[in-house]
Amino acid sequence: MTFDMTRCTLCPRQCKADRTQGKGRCRMPDRPVLARAALHHWEEPPLSGTRGAGTVFFSGCSLGCIFCQNDSISQQDFGKEISVARLREIFFELVKAGAHNIDLVNPTHYAHVVAEALTEPLPVPVVWNSGGYDRVETLQALEGKIQIYLPDYKYPDPAGAKKYAMAEDYPEAAQSAIREMVRQTGPYELDEDGILQKGVIIRHLILPGRLEQAKAVMDWVAETFPPHTVLFSLMSQYTPWGRAAEYPELNRRLRKSEIRAAAAYMANLGLDGFSQEESAARAEYIPNFDLTGL
Repeated sequence: MTFDMTRCTLCPRQCKADRTQGKGRCRMPDRPVLARAALHHWEEPPLSGTRGAGTVFFSGCSLGCIFCQNDSISQQDFGKEISVARLREIFFELVKAGAHNIDLVNPTHYAHVVAEALTEPLPVPVVWNSGGYDRVETLQALEGKIQIYLPDYKYPDPAGAKKYAMAEDYPEAAQSAIREMVRQTGPYELDEDGILQKGVIIRHLILPGRLEQAKAVMDWVAETFPPHTVLFSLMSQYTPWGRAAEYPELNRRLRKSEIRAAAAYMANLGLDGFSQEESAARAEYIPNFDLTGL
């Protein structure tokens, strides 16, 4: 795939906007806009380790979930435009600070930038931390540059995807993307310290009243991949945010019964991975988007 930013098709929306002159559906130009770059200790344990993941938060978003906890950068577009050369410098600054990896948060609409910044490999693994709404063709163009994929699988049902993200095709797109990610990395591998070196971690954020959808996501993972191929991260940190107040069913935190039932279901399936503690639903877990590190 050749990245033509005069007719952008990076994400499944394929808006075909000329991002060299304006902005796409993601509301971003073709040049990188970032909101924060710093060590982050609240990713999954094999990513954060003891020193932290080197997180790089991109502004804008091609998906746009109504409850996004990173709303200020994903939908309100706060950030600072930088050059690709500066982005690569930031990678090395994070490595020097001790980062176990370079964790690219919400990079889907900047795949062309990531490819250019990673022309030469880094001394640590690179993490593609996305909402799961990725095009297979775009991921294939990145093959060999990304060692770890960290996709969400948010919605297993087209109706939910349409209601909360105006992306009825999300389930099909996410499933195809995740299969491609696993094809590229193969089974996950940890080093002697338990730090992930390659592989895929599939995330799912439990939403209020959607326990059955969470179970459907876990069923798909268990049925699609052989044991010990992928890791699964069951997230219970949901906090009403963004436009969640407009949707009464989402305008509450999770019940303990929902969290425990989902965790028990994951355990019964025997999925390798992680289940967040109930205390994870705190606003403090949301980073300060203040242009740190840029």
